[in-house]
Amino acid sequence: MKMPRNAREKSQTGIYHVMMRGIDKRNIFIAEDDYDKFLHYIERAKGKSDISLVAYCFMTNHVHLLIKEGKEEIGNTIRRISVGYAQYHNRKHGRTGHLFQNRYQSEAVNDDNYLLVVLRYIHQNPVKAGIIKTICDYKWSSYADYLNLHRSTIVDRDIAMGYFIDTDEFIKFHSQQNTDYCLDYEERKRYTDDELKECIKSIVEMENLHLIENQTRDIILKRIKQETGASIRQLERVLGIGRSIIQKA
Repeated sequence: MKMPRNAREKSQTGIYHVMMRGIDKRNIFIAEDDYDKFLHYIERAKGKSDISLVAYCFMTNHVHLLIKEGKEEIGNTIRRISVGYAQYHNRKHGRTGHLFQNRYQSEAVNDDNYLLVVLRYIHQNPVKAGIIKTICDYKWSSYADYLNLHRSTIVDRDIAMGYFIDTDEFIKFHSQQNTDYCLDYEERKRYTDDELKECIKSIVEMENLHLIENQTRDIILKRIKQETGASIRQLERVLGIGRSIIQKA
């Protein structure tokens, strides 16, 4: 018997960080014009759903989108994009069957601080993957749209740029060293909650974590994330600490 899927968290702001990956990690972009075609299907969805596209980054086998929900639920919008693109992709490249992993991943972006974290995380994805050295060297992300290096008007820049005095501050924010961690397709180690508690106890006394000064706590949380490799959701449950705090550490 199949277990029911967990309901997706509803965003208080209407903004979501969405990820879509090729099934079996297969490439969803093969030719250069495939990227343009994916943008085309996003633009079509904008016209039908009235969404706002805050940011995007297209990697070879997955995409990141930062979207503000429009006239329909975010899931319907993502289906518009994925179905249209998959039909084009299979027709062009002589393939059949599913292109995308069955269920897209998403996380709610519920506050201003996390919106900026996700924005930078999406734009820095190619750098952290070792594909390029600087963000502006990557063609297929919205970072260039923010700097007016693209002729495309698909990105709704006003939502994010409202947090910056000018473009120079936007660039400075994106060049800062950080430990941003957001929704991604990394393979996670699997623990029972009891096993994870034992791992964490070898790093810190869990009972005292709430009493530790914030900066020190964040250092410890970062170490816990790196050494256990556990999911943010499970760490939130086991530690009793909010998701946003763990993500930002």
